[in-house]
Amino acid sequence: MSGLRDAAMKSKAWPFEEARAILKRYEKKDPEKGHVLFETGYGPSGLPHIGTFGEVARTTMIRRAFEVISDIPTRLICFSDDLDGMRKVPENVPQQEMLRGHMQKPLTSVPDPYGEYESFGHHNNAMLRRFLDTFGFEYEFISATDFYGSGRFDEVLRRAAERYDAIMGIMLASLREERQQTYSCFLPIHPETGRVLYVPMKNVDAVRGEITFDDEDGREWTLPVTGGNVKLQWKPDFGARWAALGVDFEMYGKDHSTNTPIYDGICEVLGGKKPNHMTYELFLDDQGQKISKSKGNGLTIDEWLTYAATESLSYFMYQKPKTAKRMHFDVIPRAVDEYHQQLKAYPTQDVDGQVNNPVWHIHGGNPPESRMVVPFSMLLNLASVAGAKDAKGLWGYIRAYAPEASPETHPDLDAAAGFAVRYFADKIAPSRVFRLPDDRERAAMADLRARLAAWEGGQDADALQSMVFAVGKEHGFEPLRDWFKALYEVLLGASEGPRFGGFVALYGVAETVALMDRGLAGELVS
Repeated sequence: MSGLRDAAMKSKAWPFEEARAILKRYEKKDPEKGHVLFETGYGPSGLPHIGTFGEVARTTMIRRAFEVISDIPTRLICFSDDLDGMRKVPENVPQQEMLRGHMQKPLTSVPDPYGEYESFGHHNNAMLRRFLDTFGFEYEFISATDFYGSGRFDEVLRRAAERYDAIMGIMLASLREERQQTYSCFLPIHPETGRVLYVPMKNVDAVRGEITFDDEDGREWTLPVTGGNVKLQWKPDFGARWAALGVDFEMYGKDHSTNTPIYDGICEVLGGKKPNHMTYELFLDDQGQKISKSKGNGLTIDEWLTYAATESLSYFMYQKPKTAKRMHFDVIPRAVDEYHQQLKAYPTQDVDGQVNNPVWHIHGGNPPESRMVVPFSMLLNLASVAGAKDAKGLWGYIRAYAPEASPETHPDLDAAAGFAVRYFADKIAPSRVFRLPDDRERAAMADLRARLAAWEGGQDADALQSMVFAVGKEHGFEPLRDWFKALYEVLLGASEGPRFGGFVALYGVAETVALMDRGLAGELVS
């Protein structure tokens, strides 16, 4: 264990860098609360999405890294802001008209349009918990409604009333003049209508812990700030929650980064110690635009998991979190193959290499063995020529290539074969464009076809690749990538593909000869 800890203390992997920064918080004294607290937040106005997954997955990676370098216990809280008023009716839920009658009510006071739970907030919280449980995350769930209503937040809320001017000083400096006139960090919940009110305060009684305000009809009310009668605006709520819980780490997207001084300042005004935080870059669509739930221009969790296993998504999340990344369907095959490359490398690495390997962080230091004897990219090309409708349709080729493999002994390969067939049918087949070879390409392909027809070297992928290289060189292709591009475009209908020798070994030499006959005869174009 000491060797692992030593390696972790010098690792350049970002989870260990973040973990070491958290450890510095407690260099002199362990936390009084007895643990280090990690937090992620969730806005339950809609269903969990890929950003939710990313925050919990990445925070868990840092938590596991911290547990290697410290003996201080850890906790991870997923906090649901379900006391927020419903400001917009989501377009993808039923009973739109009913929901419109409950605008501005806390999400846990809005009826569930699905009729399954106590409220819409409870429904979305259940979806979140099911979502997190499906991926095996270890966490504790806290509902803002319970947090405010149970009294757990009361001490900090009273302190907020006592230090109202200091909080308002932080907030007003960040607001436009027009907004300053009506802003209050407190949002009362109307005793009669149950709606969350955005109204200015007439008085804040620091001694009694009460606020006085006029509602929209001009009636004056006085309410205690405790007991769930009042909630905090979202920016003050961020900092107040950190102070109340003693949060040590929370990450959020770059779009929150300008608010960090506000969150930190309010946490400190309320007697807390600002946590460590990490901002991550946002995900972009295929056009380089920020992914938006309302636009639907991104890739959802369900869409990713339609075409690849969870681990590949975790791998994608691990990679360079502080760099903006395109998140479109075409990133999936590479993520799958790179994940398995790292998995195969892991047993060959020393401890310093292992703690820098993404799979250590994806699997909390205990990665499984990869049984992917065929890359995902190769399975996609096999799917394109095999006419398979499911994984079974690929296994005849896989067994000929790797006789020791079977769906039972290689379950990750079996799952990948099914994903590949589905991905090909949905994402590749509709956009394939075959073409005829030009004269030079035709001559080279005829040469390669003749050599394959006479081949007696079995399914040696490296030897086949060397032969394909040799043919390209002899026919004057420079750079050689133009030769491989021609093979892919004529035979597979795409501009890129796997190592062609590996493809021949997997698909079969005789089968490849037959495919080349069809390509040279123009049958694939039609």
